[in-house]
Amino acid sequence: MKARFAIERDVALLGGGGHGRVLLSVAELLGGWVVGVSDPKLVEGGGPRGLPVLTDDQLRERCAPDQVLLMNGVGSAGVADARAELFWRWRARGYRFTPVIHPSAVIADNAEIGEGAQVMAGAIVQNDAKIGLNCLINTRASVDHDCVLEDTVHLAPGVTLSGNVRIGERSHLGTGAVVIQGVRIGKRCMIGAGAVIVGDLANETKVAPGAVAGDRKEASA
Repeated sequence: MKARFAIERDVALLGGGGHGRVLLSVAELLGGWVVGVSDPKLVEGGGPRGLPVLTDDQLRERCAPDQVLLMNGVGSAGVADARAELFWRWRARGYRFTPVIHPSAVIADNAEIGEGAQVMAGAIVQNDAKIGLNCLINTRASVDHDCVLEDTVHLAPGVTLSGNVRIGERSHLGTGAVVIQGVRIGKRCMIGAGAVIVGDLANETKVAPGAVAGDRKEASA
């Protein structure tokens, strides 16, 4: 039986830094053949694991949109604008992104996983959760039932979302952050590592590492 999220076409990696190297390892586990990496920082040197380095133009010349799927190797340590812009630039060129789901991740059968979403080792996505386009659920993060992640949300390692949480697009939740049930977090928010979110947050809210934040009056049970 094939894995639910097996990669059955050639793939190209966009971004060869730390997160990109993690994706390479996962792609190998999923049976994907990585044809090369496009990253301006690597043009003068070799790619990770000896992969050929391609400029954007070379990738487009060698691999038509119907011949290859892409993986977004750009992570984020804050609001995920760069990751989003890369995704939409290549989508506008006609390319599509493969989901990248580590075999050790636990994904409920009725969870929705959007194009290009990535779920790393040990992460959990529970029943009726909806994961938007280009999201990154990093190592050991947990997304409980009925959560909704809009496009390009990044949950850093160890983040915990209780049930029925909604996170707005391009928001970043730092390592080990916790969000209680029913909370709504707006777009382009930056939640520091270890923060505890106990109520709703407006768009573009910044929460310091380790802080307790949120309007408790607006949080639903």
